[in-house]
Amino acid sequence: MSKIWVKKPMSAYEADIKKSQLKRVLGKWSLTAIGIGAIIGGGIFVLTGTGAYYNAGPALALSFVIAGIACVFAALCYAEFASILPVEGSAYAYAYGTVGEIFAWIIGWGLILEYAMGSMTVAVSWSGYFGKLLKMFGLHLPDYLTTDPQTYIAAGNSGFSMNLPAFFIVLFVISILLRGTKGAAKANNFIVMLKVSAIIFVIIAGAFFINPENWHPFIPEATVITENGVSHSAYGFGGVVAGASAIFFAYVGFDAVSTQAGEAINPKKDVPFAIISSLIICTLLYILVSLVLTGMMHYTDFNPLGKYPDAIKAPVAYAFDIAGQAWAGYIITIAATVGLISVLMVMIMGQSRIFLGMSKDGLIPATFSKVNPETGVPSKNLLILGIVISVIASLTPINDLAHMTSFGTLFAFTMVCVAVWVLRVREPNLQRNFKVPALPVVACCGIAINVYLIINLSKEAQIYSLAWLAIGFVIYFLYSKKNSKLQNGGYGETFKAEQEPLEKPDLD
Repeated sequence: MSKIWVKKPMSAYEADIKKSQLKRVLGKWSLTAIGIGAIIGGGIFVLTGTGAYYNAGPALALSFVIAGIACVFAALCYAEFASILPVEGSAYAYAYGTVGEIFAWIIGWGLILEYAMGSMTVAVSWSGYFGKLLKMFGLHLPDYLTTDPQTYIAAGNSGFSMNLPAFFIVLFVISILLRGTKGAAKANNFIVMLKVSAIIFVIIAGAFFINPENWHPFIPEATVITENGVSHSAYGFGGVVAGASAIFFAYVGFDAVSTQAGEAINPKKDVPFAIISSLIICTLLYILVSLVLTGMMHYTDFNPLGKYPDAIKAPVAYAFDIAGQAWAGYIITIAATVGLISVLMVMIMGQSRIFLGMSKDGLIPATFSKVNPETGVPSKNLLILGIVISVIASLTPINDLAHMTSFGTLFAFTMVCVAVWVLRVREPNLQRNFKVPALPVVACCGIAINVYLIINLSKEAQIYSLAWLAIGFVIYFLYSKKNSKLQNGGYGETFKAEQEPLEKPDLD
């Protein structure tokens, strides 16, 4: 049983770097754009309304601060790891070299939950925005082509149905990714500029329609909201914290930067820079948007059973409608529709690189580690992911998909905070181009906040996610442990000829 804690030697990582067929084409600003591309998506255009009404009121800005702080602790830990191990695989790879195989597998399995479910959720969200965009121009797709079967039947319909836009947008993104990372990065850079511009537009234009009265009281008195026979606590300090858990999905993705370390030009310096800078930029934008939105509309106006029942579905666009600036809704809807493509792109790209790392180690089938020598991307890996994600996204309700995404993210963040601390104790002399300041304090805070947010997730999310982890343990002991290269001596003589120290200038 002790073999499940065996660690992947650092020499094996050096061999992986030398053998890698991935092309190093990403600079620090392209990596930063990948982080922003993953973070800023439908969350900022949707979750602001639900977070304000159901949880925090105008203090939603504080919820974004708390969620951002939780991410900063994890981001610092990710950055130190990335400066030591500039390889694809993110937290999975970091844990494999520091804590052991079973720990790495659990994190990898959690990352699959984060990225796969996140990709499907974004695909379904994109379908919703795409449908809204079509309606703005007088076009309408029938419900049976935009709705998953479960929701379609629940609405009293019968017959065939699937979310066709969600299906095709995944395949479209896969077609971009198959052409190579450099081209995908250029497309992502363009989309990021577009949606950041749209968010800055919202902040500046919306500032002219702020009514300061809407911010009073900034933290509403704690109360109970009852809807459809279900009651839950809202507002007060507890509501602010619950809001941080509820809107945490809006932060999912900054760790995607670390999955691209194998394609970074100067990974030990640029990846830490990109992780931290993308998170700071997005947190600032989120805080400003939430302040503008709750200043334009009173938080109680987002009540789905109130005066403006549709406001909670598209809060930012609706705020401008109420202000008599309906034209702004077109800009916001177009930006959200196009912007979600980059989120989906980065999510799938990150997922494929995690699979690539796990496959190299033998924990999942070798098919996922085959890299196309011409494009420098794992083509078969991407195609398999594309088929699975597109089919599930087209047939599954968005609530069921979103339930588990935040759990996977928070779980991975917690494990990274633990692992970086363990590595600092066990391997204090390793070269670290970036070191977390006051690591014990940062790691403890990161662990405490992320665990607290996990506890504040819905019971459904916790149950589904624990079931996912249980399935992961079964797969590990039935398949992964038996096929692990590390368990079978694959990092002994096999890699001996490739384990000469790498020249430092190539990485630093």
